[in-house]
Amino acid sequence: MTMFSFNHAAMRPSSPARNPSTSSADRQPFAVRIAADALVIAGILALFGLIAWILPAIGEPIGPKGVPSSVSTNLADLPYYALRSVFRMFVALFFSLVFTFVYGTAAARCRRLSRVLIPLLDILQSVPILGFLSATITIWMVLFPGSMLGVEAASIFAIFTSQAWNMAFSFTRSLTSEPRELDEAARSLRLTRWQRFWTLDVPNAMIPLLWNCMMSVGGGWFFLTASEMISVNNHTYALPGIGSFVAQAAAEENLAAICWAIVTMVAVVLLIDVLLWKPLTAWAEKFRITQSESAVRKTSAVLTIIRQSHIDEMLDRLFQPVGELFDTLTRPLGRTGGRWPVETKSTRSRVLDVLFMVVVVTASAFGVIELMLVIHRDAGFDELGHALALGMLTFLRVALLTIVCSVIWVPVGALIGMNPRVSRFMQPIVQVLASFPSNFTFPFVTLWFVACSVNINWGSILLMALGTQWYILFNVIAGASQIPDDLREMAHSFQLGRWQRWRELILPAVFGSWVTGGITAAGGAWNASIVSEIVSYGQHTLTASGLGAYIAEATENGDTVRTIIGVAVMSVFVVAVNRLFWNPLQRLAERRFALN
Repeated sequence: MTMFSFNHAAMRPSSPARNPSTSSADRQPFAVRIAADALVIAGILALFGLIAWILPAIGEPIGPKGVPSSVSTNLADLPYYALRSVFRMFVALFFSLVFTFVYGTAAARCRRLSRVLIPLLDILQSVPILGFLSATITIWMVLFPGSMLGVEAASIFAIFTSQAWNMAFSFTRSLTSEPRELDEAARSLRLTRWQRFWTLDVPNAMIPLLWNCMMSVGGGWFFLTASEMISVNNHTYALPGIGSFVAQAAAEENLAAICWAIVTMVAVVLLIDVLLWKPLTAWAEKFRITQSESAVRKTSAVLTIIRQSHIDEMLDRLFQPVGELFDTLTRPLGRTGGRWPVETKSTRSRVLDVLFMVVVVTASAFGVIELMLVIHRDAGFDELGHALALGMLTFLRVALLTIVCSVIWVPVGALIGMNPRVSRFMQPIVQVLASFPSNFTFPFVTLWFVACSVNINWGSILLMALGTQWYILFNVIAGASQIPDDLREMAHSFQLGRWQRWRELILPAVFGSWVTGGITAAGGAWNASIVSEIVSYGQHTLTASGLGAYIAEATENGDTVRTIIGVAVMSVFVVAVNRLFWNPLQRLAERRFALN
C-alpha cells in the first residue's frame, strides 16, 4: 500500500514518509526556490507580527470600572476584532488537538480506561458551553487576578468545549478501525509507542481528523457570540471580537453593522480556507489507503509554494530532536509487539476489572445522590420533572433534525468525497457555509419569524440545523474520500448498477463515518439549543419551550441550581441516546463495515 512506508526513515517521528511528488521541489530552478522561500518567510513573519500585535492587549489589566460589558460597533474596529476572534479560535484548536491525541489514544488503547473515557466523552459533549462557563469563569478570574487574561482564558476554554469532542470521537474511531494488516506490520516491526503513533495512528486518522478540525472551527464560530459576550450570574463580560460585535449590534438594532460583520466573516473564512484548509486537504491525500494514485489530484497554490521552498527541510531539522526525545521518553512504555489482541483474560485482569468498575460505580452513585439531595433541598423534584419534560421537547427536535440532515447530506457527502472534480469545486463552498457562524444571521431570522408569525418552537429546529448539519456532511465526505480506489474499480468492473453500488459499496463504506457524524451532530444540536431556543433582536425576544432555553435563562439569571438541573438533564438525555442507539450502531460499524 502506498499509504504508509515502514522503512527506517519513516520510523522517525519527525520525518514522516514523503509523497513522491514532493521530491520534484529539488528539481526546481534555484530562482524559483528562492522566491518560494521569500514568500514563506514573509508569511511566517506576518503571522508572528500579527500575534505580537495582539498579545499585549490580551494581558492588559482590568480597569477601575471592571471588565467591560459591551464593545464598540465602530466599523473601523472590525478588522481588529476579527483578528482577535481568529486568534482565540486557533489557540482553542491547538489545545483541542492535544486533547484529542491524548484522550483519543487512551480511550482506544486502554481497555479499562475506555469504559470510563468513552461514556465521559458522551457526557462532556452534552454539557452546553454555558454550563462550562458558569462553572469555570470564576476559576479563570482567580487564576489571573486583575487581568483580562482571565476572561480571555474563559473565552478560549468555551471555544475549546465546542471543538474538542467531535475531534476526539473521530480520532478514537480511527484508532479502533485501523486496517489489520497495518497493525500487524507495526507489531512485526516492533515499533515503539511513539513510532507507531506517528507512522500509523495519526496518518490513518489524518483525513477524518482534518475534516473534523474544519468542522470544529465551524462549531467554534457558531458559539463565538456566547464565548465573547459572556453572560453568567447576572454579569456580562465582553471581549473585543467579531462575535461580541454582532451581539452588540443586534442589541442596538444596527443592521448595517451586522451586514458588515457578515462580509468580514465571509472574507475571514475564505482566507482561512485558501491559506490553511485547502493546502491541508491536498497534503492529506498521501494518507489515503490506495494502491494507485488518484486520477485527479487535489492541488493548492499555497502547498505548491511551500513544497518548492526549503521550509520542509528546516522543520525536519527543527523537530527531529524533539521527536527523538519523545521516542526516548516513551520507550519505557514498551513496544508494539505480539499478535493481534485476543479476548482471553487472566484472573488478575478480571479482578482488576471488577475493582475498577466498583470504584467507578461507587463514585457515580455518590455523585448522583449528592445531586438529588441538592435538587430536593433547593428546588424540589417538581422542578426536575419540569426540566425532564422540556428535555423531551428538545429531544424530539434533535431527533427530527438528525433524520432530515442524514437523508439530505449522506448522498451529498458521498458524492463530494468520491469525486475529486466535484470535491475541488464544492469543498470551498461547503467550507464557507460550515465555517460561517449561522447565528450571525439570527437577528434577520428573528425579524422574519416576527414578520411571518413563525412559531419559534418549529423555527428553532431550523436554527439548530444551521449549525449542526455539517457534522454529518463533513464526516461522510471524509469517509467517502477514504474508500480505496481498487474497491471503486472493482464495482465498476462488475458493472454494478447505481443502487447496487450504493448498497454494496458506498453506504457500507461511509456507515461508520455517518455514525461518528450523527453522534457529534446530535450532541452539537443539544448544545446549539441554548442559542436556538431563545433568540433576540433589539426589543424582540422569541423563546421556545425546551431545555436549551431553560438553561440559557437560568445561567443568565445566575440561578445555579436550575442551571445544574438543566445541564444534568441534558447529559442524561445525550448519554441515554448514545448508549441505546448510537453505540450499538458504532459497534456494528466496527464489526461489519471497517476496512480491515
